[in-house]
Amino acid sequence: MAVKIRMQRHGSKKRPFYFIVAANSTSPRDGKFIEKLGTYNPLTVPATIRINNERALDWLNKGAQPTNTVRRILSFKGVLYMKHLMRGVSLGLFDEKAANEKFEQWNAEHEQLVAKREEAHRKNKQEKRHSVSQTSVRLVEEKQAAKVAATAPVEEAPAADTETATEENQEG
Repeated sequence: MAVKIRMQRHGSKKRPFYFIVAANSTSPRDGKFIEKLGTYNPLTVPATIRINNERALDWLNKGAQPTNTVRRILSFKGVLYMKHLMRGVSLGLFDEKAANEKFEQWNAEHEQLVAKREEAHRKNKQEKRHSVSQTSVRLVEEKQAAKVAATAPVEEAPAADTETATEENQEG
């Protein structure tokens, strides 16, 4: 029996929500599965991923093959890196304590990177809102000014201009 780690689609039409599961490769996409490992919600910004790292690592060590999308998710969450470190431990390159330290260091850097991305997204979104609101205020003011200009009576030329024009006509 070949086991795959894949996503099971849930949620309504045009509102996807996924379970990350370990399932027999011959079972249907949304059918029977062996174990639920986590969830993935692509609608939130950034996408929300909750996964049981230990169980996913256990399934990978047992030989379960992740699909391409799940492989990206596992890589993002550090499960594949932990598998890589555990292989180094089994080969005797370093001990488990060193592997855990390396993973904690990677995880701290990764969390900072994710926080920086979220902050950049938040700032970008706020700037867009601000620029859109300024643009809409400017457009409303322009419309009001045009309306006032259209309804205001047309004034005649100032009297000083008409006097100089009449003097030039008399001289010429």
